[in-house]
Amino acid sequence: MQKCMKCIKPFSWSEIYRSFWRWMYKPIKCDKCGTEHRIAISGRLTFVSVTILPMSIFVNFLSPFDSFLSTLGVGIAILIISSLVTPYLVKFKVK
Repeated sequence: MQKCMKCIKPFSWSEIYRSFWRWMYKPIKCDKCGTEHRIAISGRLTFVSVTILPMSIFVNFLSPFDSFLSTLGVGIAILIISSLVTPYLVKFKVK
């Protein structure tokens, strides 16, 4: 899990997760020292490749279902489950 670069205070999973879903990857501000951390470009690519890419591959190529709604439901489930893992993988940098 990512920590503050200055005071080494770890960010919570929910802080990191909420920063992904806000407009334009909202920066995280450390509660202890006030340092602002922005998601790195590599972190943005990681977020997209871990969430959107598996869902797209499943829906477009690997779906064993004949029903569009079943395929879409499993694709959305893959999106949600994979997005829950991303706070452990994405890195931030000091602004």
